[in-house]
Amino acid sequence: MKLKLLAMSAALLAGSGAYAQSSVTLYGVADVGIEYLNHAVASTGTVPAGAQSHDLWAMQSGNQSGSRWGLRGVEDLGGGMSGIFLLESGFNLDNGTSGQGGRLFGRGAYVGLKNQWGQLSLGRHTTPFFDFGVYYDPMAIAARYSSGAQDPYMGGARADNSAKYMGKFGGLSVTALYSLNSNNQEVAGNFTNGRSYSLALSYDGGPFSVGAIYDQSNRSAPTALSTNSLIRRVAVAGTYTLGPARLYAGYRYAHAFNGATLPGVAVTNTVSNLGWFGVGYQVLPALSVTGSAYYQNLREGNAGNPWLFVALVDYTLSKRTDIYTSVAYSLNRGKSNLGVVGFNDQLGASSEAVRPGANQFGAIVGIRHKF
Repeated sequence: MKLKLLAMSAALLAGSGAYAQSSVTLYGVADVGIEYLNHAVASTGTVPAGAQSHDLWAMQSGNQSGSRWGLRGVEDLGGGMSGIFLLESGFNLDNGTSGQGGRLFGRGAYVGLKNQWGQLSLGRHTTPFFDFGVYYDPMAIAARYSSGAQDPYMGGARADNSAKYMGKFGGLSVTALYSLNSNNQEVAGNFTNGRSYSLALSYDGGPFSVGAIYDQSNRSAPTALSTNSLIRRVAVAGTYTLGPARLYAGYRYAHAFNGATLPGVAVTNTVSNLGWFGVGYQVLPALSVTGSAYYQNLREGNAGNPWLFVALVDYTLSKRTDIYTSVAYSLNRGKSNLGVVGFNDQLGASSEAVRPGANQFGAIVGIRHKF
């Protein structure tokens, strides 16, 4: 009798498992390299024009892909509906510390549902602007080096307290996000504090792809009752594949309102125009090269209009491991202080800053493993 009961229980469990299949996947990336920079100045946020510069050698984590580990899960709920979740933690491979300011799951933390009409999730997400850049930036928003240096929001923005929708209908993809407070806690009495929202559309039509995005983000303050300070961004971009080559081009417009500032600009309420173009070429099945250029027009007196030039060579050792070398050169004019990894006002206490008007060369050699 006991054997029969055990057999019946096993059959029932097997039947329910066939109806509600679920899986959890552990994955990650470990990326580290050695970097050389010239004209580097130890920064505390402001670097004087006459500051003495030096060469810098450093070990850097997360250069082409942010070093991370994560858990991704899905459960079949029946009727074409699935439950999904993601918990993704960033870390610094050079010293073993957590990334994203020490958050346990700073790269992503959400739960949601998906079916044939798309996916809707709640939690902490990458913004549609980041997703847009990953696809349309020739360097795929690499931390070293890419369009993220010219616009850090494009290079790594994430939104707390957010709802995100992603849908794909044939060649058309739609992404939308709304955050109640993108990098803080919601504040009673002010619905706009830290609020952000985005809408992105893209179309893949064989060899070509084209996309457009609108994004608006309000300043986030812990206890503020008035946060009308905001930045609006609009971008369009496209790619075209021609044999082993892929061409990229894009444009991003940004406008700061009500006391907001843009990266690399000291004054408020300004406008910037950022354009880029590049090409990727698959030389051999295991060898690819990519080159790109980024130009930004900063409409603020003598802020200058910096260029950033980047080249990447990547060699695949296996399906999971590759080695790479990337070089970059920032060209500044006037008071512009764009380094190869960002403007001085975005680097804080980093030693990677440059003095205003100086140029900078950077190079990194690294290895990346995906699991």
